[in-house]
Amino acid sequence: MSQISRRIVGFAAAAAVLAADQASKFWAIGLLNGPDRPAFELTPFLALVMSWNRGIAYTMLRSDGDFGRFALVGVALAAVFLLGSWLWRSRTMASALGIGCLIGGALGNALDRVVHGAVADFLYFHTPFSLGPLSNYVFNLADAAIFVGVVLLVYDAWAARESVAGGDPGGPARPAP
Repeated sequence: MSQISRRIVGFAAAAAVLAADQASKFWAIGLLNGPDRPAFELTPFLALVMSWNRGIAYTMLRSDGDFGRFALVGVALAAVFLLGSWLWRSRTMASALGIGCLIGGALGNALDRVVHGAVADFLYFHTPFSLGPLSNYVFNLADAAIFVGVVLLVYDAWAARESVAGGDPGGPARPAP
């Protein structure tokens, strides 16, 4: 597949993630935001709840003021610029899709900070087992897309390494043992 096709797929993935994230948050805010809104248990380990995150993952770097909020928006936009540059040079479909997921997720959460002052999280993963921070984790579709993007990039790096080590025609042959 050509470089241009990978770029188009990557930017289309970013746009799709951003659109799906914002649509899901619009729905969740309408359903869950407000006083005395109960959680909706979907499964024994997943519920819908409304949570406003003023920081980053696990509410680290929490900031209630405008300076911190817009600093986080600035960091997200800088990351999007760097990821866009990486996408422009991507060599595989997996990397283009992964980077597109990262861009869309970063833009979705940054847009929340601009519009709402915090990131809207509403998917509550919970378990009675001790799994560290994942025992009780509230997230959104942008967060899930960022996770998928990282998984795709790790897979792409692993596949490239295997291709080179396995003597794929696209890479150098591995010496015989």
